[in-house]
Amino acid sequence: MLVVDDELLARERIIDQLAHEPGVEVIGTADNGVSAIEAIRSKSPDLVFLDVQMPGKTGLDVVREIGADKMPATIFVTAFDQYALRAFELAALDYLVKPFDDERFEQAFRRARQLIELREMGKLREQLLAVLQHGSQETAASRATTDASGYLERIAVEMRGKVRVVPVEQIDYITADGPYAELHAGDKTHLIRETMNTLEERLDPRQFVRVHRSAIVRLQLVETLLRGAGGDYEVQLKGGLRIPVSRSRREELERRLGVMP
Repeated sequence: MLVVDDELLARERIIDQLAHEPGVEVIGTADNGVSAIEAIRSKSPDLVFLDVQMPGKTGLDVVREIGADKMPATIFVTAFDQYALRAFELAALDYLVKPFDDERFEQAFRRARQLIELREMGKLREQLLAVLQHGSQETAASRATTDASGYLERIAVEMRGKVRVVPVEQIDYITADGPYAELHAGDKTHLIRETMNTLEERLDPRQFVRVHRSAIVRLQLVETLLRGAGGDYEVQLKGGLRIPVSRSRREELERRLGVMP
């Protein structure tokens, strides 16, 4: 088995799950697409757990470069890309949505193992080709529906084995929690496995601003910019919640708020 994910904790999670499976050997790991391609070609694993969202080459880029006809059995791992999810469903190829539970992991692994043991690699390759085809179609569709702004409109969140969609317009602010991000929407909090950098890039900057390495807020909810002792700053949101503002981001925040120097 080969485990590919740019997050160490995500790789360790899969490796821990595989440790309970008899007759399984993890022959390597990779934290980016280029290393994944090299490992697949040099180590010829029977099964690859392949992260979709990676900097540089994505999981689908890995499949394209290796070629669907030469890829091992593959279980995709994804965070919140609803378009990729739809593509995988159409292709009937298994996938895991972060954060996944033990039962969902076992279901995906058992299915892949059975196909490998039955030597139905032709079927797997057809499915990979379908992923590439549908993935391209879905990417084009996503651009067509987001060209006006080019930013996220919805985020898919897995909760208790089900995937629900959270409209971005309902999100008040986002905070980091280790390898996860917490989406705060009204009185609800949704947990996703995604970096703050990625969220910052994919959210409309006219609506959201990053005020700290661990916090992104909706601009229209910012009520007051407060200066505390020692030159530290905070934003107070409507409702009274206060969130720290890092010094490196204060000037950008003031500009976005229209604060005169």
